[in-house]
Amino acid sequence: MLPYSLLDLSPIPEGASAADALANTLDLARHAEDLGYSRYWLAEHHNMAGIASAATAVVIGHVAGGTRRIRVGAGGIMLPNHAPLVIAEQFGTLATLYPGRIDLGLGRAPGTDMATARALRRALEASDDFPADVVELMGYLGTPTPDQRVRAVPGQDTHVPVWILGSSLYGAQLAAHLGLPYAFASHFAPQALGEAIATYRARFQPSAHLDRPWVMMAINVHAGADDAEGAYLRSSQQQAFANLRTGRPGPLPAPVEDISRVIDPPVLAMVDMALSVSAVGGPERVQRQLGELITRYRPDEVMLTGMIHDHAARKASFARAVEALTALGRQDASERRLAAGH
Repeated sequence: MLPYSLLDLSPIPEGASAADALANTLDLARHAEDLGYSRYWLAEHHNMAGIASAATAVVIGHVAGGTRRIRVGAGGIMLPNHAPLVIAEQFGTLATLYPGRIDLGLGRAPGTDMATARALRRALEASDDFPADVVELMGYLGTPTPDQRVRAVPGQDTHVPVWILGSSLYGAQLAAHLGLPYAFASHFAPQALGEAIATYRARFQPSAHLDRPWVMMAINVHAGADDAEGAYLRSSQQQAFANLRTGRPGPLPAPVEDISRVIDPPVLAMVDMALSVSAVGGPERVQRQLGELITRYRPDEVMLTGMIHDHAARKASFARAVEALTALGRQDASERRLAAGH
């Protein structure tokens, strides 16, 4: 069965606090572990009133400490915001505390607006050093050379798995060149998904880290008891995305029955295009849409996400998604057995 993982931005719903969001994150991580999710990733965003995962390494430690088996990681750390040594120390410490359970996904974007980016890293041209920073960071996490003057302690010899995140051909080419796994941000920027996967697989160079290409694609899931509930649950994420793109970010809005009444048609069209890699509806519709996406892009792993205002409904949505993927796995196995019989 295709491995499935979960991306959580630790959303802060309207009427709730950051403390509520972080408590929900831990509860959702435990739920995901019970459901068989492979990984639970958190993402770095700054100066956003609706997202509580800004101090990503801290939240990862909280989640890893509150779970038992599931891998916990960053999807991702925006490396231009940080010195590679600092990230190596943070994730080396996490890997020392929770051996064999920590992942490190690295992105090149700032994860915020330009004013906040300046407050974080002072100089914006740091993104131009991204490939060199990735290599430097991996060096700190690997086995040090005898003449290496700067070491990450903890960090050295932890060999924390590093992923390259991206939404364009740039990340695909870098991941292929370095022989690293690649995660595509198709949950909000799907335009280059097919081309990026093809580029990554065609150019992949085996490395000490990975002997064959490994692609993870992100999919939004809003799975309700029926199609109407799925669309209703999704309306919170549509509103949040529209607010962000129109310069009005805030807490995750409550869902609405008719999304067209709260978002202007041109903005809604833009939002729905950005969120087009999604499975939305009741169980049958979600299973069909997940199957279509997996058949089309053939990922090695899927990363499910979904901003849902009500925490209980969010947990139920991710549970229904697992049921859909399990059914698809049984269907695929049955088809293979039939093909082998012929």
